[in-house]
Amino acid sequence: MKRAILLLTVVVVLSILPQAIAARTTLSFNKTRSIRVGRASWYSRKSPGIKQTTANNEIFDDTDMTCAIWGPRFNRKIRVTNLENNKSIIVRVNDRGPSEKHVLNGRIIDLTKAAFDALGTLDKGLIDVEIEFL
Repeated sequence: MKRAILLLTVVVVLSILPQAIAARTTLSFNKTRSIRVGRASWYSRKSPGIKQTTANNEIFDDTDMTCAIWGPRFNRKIRVTNLENNKSIIVRVNDRGPSEKHVLNGRIIDLTKAAFDALGTLDKGLIDVEIEFL
């Protein structure tokens, strides 16, 4: 029985591991600067499941230049560049996301409606981005 559980655990981990590694690929240039490439989405007050406050307990405001991302400390600044048109913005981390299922599919950051709109068009919903931790 223990052997079957161990084998099942190994199979599950090996099936998920490549996706998790690809979604979290980070190229480090030095100890203070790193860059990631992935997909960005946007969220607003009208998005399903959005709470009135962010993960750091601020009132959520989709007109602020802020983002949701896993890992970096709150209030850290991130430069986000749209890889299609090379437009860049700087956002502040005040929330956590995207959800795990989206991270496994390559989404690395959720931007507020205003931040996403500054990079491209809201009609797309998802864009390929490069993010740099400042």
